[in-house]
Amino acid sequence: MTLASFRYARVLSIAGSDSGGGAGIQADLKTFQALGCYGMTAITALTAQNTLGVSGIHGVPPDFLKAQIRAVVEDIGVDAVKLGMLHAPEVVEVVAWAIDHYRLPNVVLDPVMVATSGDRLIAKETVQVLVRELFPRAVVVTPNLDEAALLIGRPIDGVDALDDAASELLALGARAVLLKGGHLPGDDVVDLLAEADGERLRLSSRRIASRNLHGTGCTLSSAIASHLALGYALPEAVERARGYVVAAMAAGADVQVGAGHGPLNHGFAPVPMVRLPRTGA
Repeated sequence: MTLASFRYARVLSIAGSDSGGGAGIQADLKTFQALGCYGMTAITALTAQNTLGVSGIHGVPPDFLKAQIRAVVEDIGVDAVKLGMLHAPEVVEVVAWAIDHYRLPNVVLDPVMVATSGDRLIAKETVQVLVRELFPRAVVVTPNLDEAALLIGRPIDGVDALDDAASELLALGARAVLLKGGHLPGDDVVDLLAEADGERLRLSSRRIASRNLHGTGCTLSSAIASHLALGYALPEAVERARGYVVAAMAAGADVQVGAGHGPLNHGFAPVPMVRLPRTGA
């Protein structure tokens, strides 16, 4: 049998399932596919969820999470990882083990703590373990303002406060932080990428009037992971990912899905699967 000359850019989502399809691994897989990557999953938890909120969470046993990761990594391989809902300390510890054991590259940590509906998705005792174990292992951490405020212990009340908040998050051990300012008032949305080496990049766009914002954070972190898997450096991966999310929001703004916060239009302009030269792994 002739050895294939090409492979796909492979992105693994280790996250929770959203039964409503707008966030979690469902949004991740849609994003990977839309950006030309091959998506895989290791599910941390099942949620009973729709556009109105979360009505139940069922955690996956840590040993079975480890089995999912092992099955994917040892056969298919991974070029980037998106981390989403990690609801318990033992789940975080499995993920940290996997990153080290398999030397998983390009880890993007979206510290999912609160859903768009306001439902809390992570146990309080998990936060400290998440920071200690995963902040140093991720190439970038992508909190929204509510998550960042929970992490640093104080609210972030304006665009001018983003720099100091990002510095505090870096001080927790992160190598880079993308602090998302979408929850701040104003006609423009300003995000800040801060790296531990001192580099700062502000990204701004006009606010899109839409109720369909469910899964925005999941989609952004998945898009960053996708672009890292395709070979882009972090700043360009973030810029490209942000552009994709803004366009997906605009494309889904006038569509109604459910009675609450609907999803983005992930498939507004899909990219064919990217074929990369196969060199070893």
